[in-house]
Amino acid sequence: MLKDLCLINGTSGDESRVREYIIEQIKDYCDYQVDALGSIIAYKKGRKSPNKKVCFNAHMDEVGFIITEITDEGYLKFSAVGGIDRRVCLDKVVDINGVKGVIGDKALHLLSDEEAKTAPAINKLLIDIGATSKAEAEEAISVGDFAYFESDYYEFGDGFIKSKALDDRIGCMLLIRMIQSELEYDTQFCFNVQEEVGLRGAKCTSYQVQSDISIIVEATTASDLDGVKGGDRVCCAGDGPVVSYMDRRTIYDRELYNLAMNTAQENGIPVQTKTAIAGGNDAGSIQTSGKGSRVCAISLPCRYIHSASSVVKKEDIDNTEKLLLKIMEKIYD
Repeated sequence: MLKDLCLINGTSGDESRVREYIIEQIKDYCDYQVDALGSIIAYKKGRKSPNKKVCFNAHMDEVGFIITEITDEGYLKFSAVGGIDRRVCLDKVVDINGVKGVIGDKALHLLSDEEAKTAPAINKLLIDIGATSKAEAEEAISVGDFAYFESDYYEFGDGFIKSKALDDRIGCMLLIRMIQSELEYDTQFCFNVQEEVGLRGAKCTSYQVQSDISIIVEATTASDLDGVKGGDRVCCAGDGPVVSYMDRRTIYDRELYNLAMNTAQENGIPVQTKTAIAGGNDAGSIQTSGKGSRVCAISLPCRYIHSASSVVKKEDIDNTEKLLLKIMEKIYD
């Protein structure tokens, strides 16, 4: 399921294919609706009716690109959709409506000394689709089309997975699996759109759901690389799910943070916290929408996030799923 989800193209504002796949997986297990922005709000009946409303959240969108201009020579200018480090763009293969292209820039020997010192800005890059004129390119591509990293999904090394869109198709997969299982209590689930461009979908779904407690299932940056020490590593692949206490959008509910950490320790589930105040996720909108909601983020450590070659460890996915199920047993108390 994770491979299927990751290989579907669905950047912010273009999530329809991801949405269709998720609906196909959950339609026989819950009631659901699609809101005006395109997010899925699902209601799963459990064995008991709880005294509080709990909602699990993941986002469907991935980072990508949008075509902004077609040059006279048939090259495509573009902008990023979501936060993409310009260093990961050069020479990457992209897909636009089934048309393959390569992101290129001036050859190294043509760069000035100053240009050679830094990666070019995204607005200086071009996508080469093999066209020789604007008219030829326009036969296949239009301004406003989305472009996606072309990426294989494969396993390598000691239990690692490489793919695009692991942020946050992992969260989507885990929510689907929860919906497909037998739950003790009635529970809400939201698959949100447009997280990568300002947490927009979650702002709308949270107003409708009005949950007392919201658990955000995400992926977060792992910088456990050679030469990176201490807190700069943020979190480490293989050390278990990441429970955040604060990021640039949210200060998380302290009681829920402690509940998640203690639940992991009581059940022998490896767990870690995020050691840098960085990034953000749908909790930033959910926490302050409507009447407000208590929030907790459970994330997968992910190396090279927001690129064509994001990497996670399989055991972290398994341990995150275990932790989510154990938290569900306690969160309704």
